[in-house]
Amino acid sequence: MRIVYSRSSTAPQSLMRQRHILTEAGLLIRTGGVAEGLRPAEGVLLFEDPATTSKIPALERPAFAGVAAAAHPGDVLTVSELFRLCRDLVDIHAVRDWCQARGVALRVLSGPLSNFHDLAAKDATTALIINVITAVGQFQRDLQNELTAEGVAAAEAEGRYRGRPPALAGARLEEVRSAFTDHGTSIAALARAHGVSRAAIRSALTGLLPGQPGPPVPISTEGPAEASS
Repeated sequence: MRIVYSRSSTAPQSLMRQRHILTEAGLLIRTGGVAEGLRPAEGVLLFEDPATTSKIPALERPAFAGVAAAAHPGDVLTVSELFRLCRDLVDIHAVRDWCQARGVALRVLSGPLSNFHDLAAKDATTALIINVITAVGQFQRDLQNELTAEGVAAAEAEGRYRGRPPALAGARLEEVRSAFTDHGTSIAALARAHGVSRAAIRSALTGLLPGQPGPPVPISTEGPAEASS
């Protein structure tokens, strides 16, 4: 039996890339000609953890409970990419130990470890390569995070860092607030009209929504008014 596991980290994130890899490997079969019209191939069980952060160890995720219940000696646990299953070296070893205890093979279809038919094998060579590749990957992520943090700190020190700009500003912001107050246009309609999320509309309506403290934010697209004589 082939057991397939997939995970996406946030709700809007699509499982498209993983499903494409699994389809190319013959583990999923198209049912309608569209990417989402897929079903597991014969002899394949599919378990998915949507909107699940990798910070949760693999063995503690909801879908992995289904994997554990379905797995038998001789089965193959398959993932499209290793980071969909394991976050770091500790997690990889935990999954390897789990597979070894149950006689289940571990297979990754994409990435530097895809050439191994069984990543849960007990031989010293497999263990060594997994340790090296995973450690390098973790180092790269840590280094990128460190460089990003240093860049933000430097920009803040120079007064250049302002965070993400608002989705609506200037004339568009004034238009949204006017439509809401003068015409009673709904948040959903405003979001559709301006191509932004409802959260962005709520942010633009700060001070105008029921239950929000504070007066409306004044908006002006003109320069300072000249004093009348």
